[in-house]
Parts: sequence; C-alpha cells; structure tokens
Amino acid sequence: MESVITLVARDRRQVATDLVALTKPRVLAMVLVTTLVGYDVGLTGSADYLRMIHLLIGTLLAAGGTLALNQYSERDIDAWMDRTRARPLPAGRLQPLEALLFGVALTLLGTAYLAALVGALVALVTAATAILYLFAYTPLKQRTALCTLVGAVPGALPPVAGWAAARGDVTLGAWVLFGVLFLWQLPHTLSIARLYRDDYARAGVRVLPVIDPDGASTERQIVLACVGLVTVSLLPTVIGWTGPIYLAGALALGLAFAAVGIVQALSPSARAARRVLLASLLYLPLLLGLLAFDRT
Repeated sequence: MESVITLVARDRRQVATDLVALTKPRVLAMVLVTTLVGYDVGLTGSADYLRMIHLLIGTLLAAGGTLALNQYSERDIDAWMDRTRARPLPAGRLQPLEALLFGVALTLLGTAYLAALVGALVALVTAATAILYLFAYTPLKQRTALCTLVGAVPGALPPVAGWAAARGDVTLGAWVLFGVLFLWQLPHTLSIARLYRDDYARAGVRVLPVIDPDGASTERQIVLACVGLVTVSLLPTVIGWTGPIYLAGALALGLAFAAVGIVQALSPSARAARRVLLASLLYLPLLLGLLAFDRT
C-alpha cells in the first residue's frame, strides 16, 4: 500500500514539473523582467507596489499559458528535433489535451486578471502578444523565414504592457523599449537558429539559416540588427530618460555586441555563432540594469 501511495505522489510531482516546463520558465522569466523594466521606466512618480504585483501575476499567468499553447501547437515539430524531443509532449509524459486545457486556462485567466486589477489597456497589449505569438509567429515557422521578424513583435511587447501599467498609455517611451527588444531578438534568435540549423531543417522549420546555405543573409541581418540596436539603445538618453552613465554603458555594450556580430559575419562558424548568443544573453540584462539604475 505504501509503495502505491509513493508511486502516485511521484507521478503527481512529475505532472506538476511537466506543466511548469510547458511554460518555458527561462523565457517566462525574461518576459517578467522586461515587463517590470517597462513599468519602472514608465513611472512618473512613486511605484504602486500592489499594482506592480498584480501586473507580474497576470503577466506570469498569461505568458505562461501562451508559451504552453505554443508547445501544444509545436509538439510534432519538437518530436523531430534533438534539442526539444525530451519536452513533456513529444516525450509522451503529458497528453495534448492536458496541455491545451492548461494553456487556454492560464492565458484567459491571466488576461482577465490584468483587465480587472491592472487595466484594460494592459490586458489588450497582453492579448495582442498572445494572438501574434500563437496565430502569426508559430504557424509561419514552417512557411517563411520572415517568421523571425514576425516573432520579434510579440517578443518586444512585454515592456509596452509594463509601460501601459505605469502610465495608462503607449506613447513614445513604450515604443523605444519595443524597438530595443525587437532588434535584440534578431541576433539572439538567428544565432540559435544557426547553431541548430540541422535540427530545424529536419523538423521543417524555415528559419533563415535553413534556407540560406552560404549564411550571407543570416550574417547580414545579425550585423544590421546589432548596428541598429546601438542607435536605438541611445534614445533613452536623447529623450531625457537617462543620464551619462547609461549613455556610456549603452554605447559600450552596443559596440561590443556589434563587434561580436561582425566577427561572426567575417568568419562564420558554430563557435562564432555561440559567441553571438552568449553576447546577446549578457547584453540585454546589462542594458536593462543600466536603464533602471540611471533613470532620471
């Protein structure tokens, strides 16, 4: 009897672990951080901490549900790729209906929570993020290399939701944050696609490195995005949000990131692509940290 109880408890823990895995915790953490930065930068007075907590809870639910629905939609693709076949759905640890119900429930609950306790505009931005991610980016991955550009739009909307929660609008500042996140995602996602090109090709995912055998277009887009990011990242100082510390830091980070991208373009290799990926993972938190620290 005791062994049966132990088995049931272990199975429940596994199910709970797999449901959490559906929400892609690392991606979810980035969504929460960028949302919080958008809220912080958008403040014109002292923070309303209760409102901020509601914003994070609602975003956690809605974004987690959206990411779970993405895994539901891509379960067959994930089964073909080495890097994703151990996920709960392709591995058979969860049933598709369980993932579908879980994702729908979280997404709807999170959006309704935001509408009720933070504001209709924040809920609208969050709903738009989910719709674009699930019904534009996800299906386009098997049709066109433009999926990367399309997917960068919902990926750049979380700080806009944070700004809307702080100010109740989506004016210039919100779109500056959007621009930074949009451009940052291009070298980040293209470097991942470059590293796992064979995996994506086997699954029929038409990211740019798959349909660009010599890599010329891929490297060009990485460099252009990095150079564009240098310019856009300086706008917070131009419009008076930040001071000289942010300006110097953003310029140094942007030039370093661009240099890594240029090295990859001049001498493409898996090692160079891995450096671009690492640089992107360092760049964003450092830039956002500077933005929060030196906000005027």
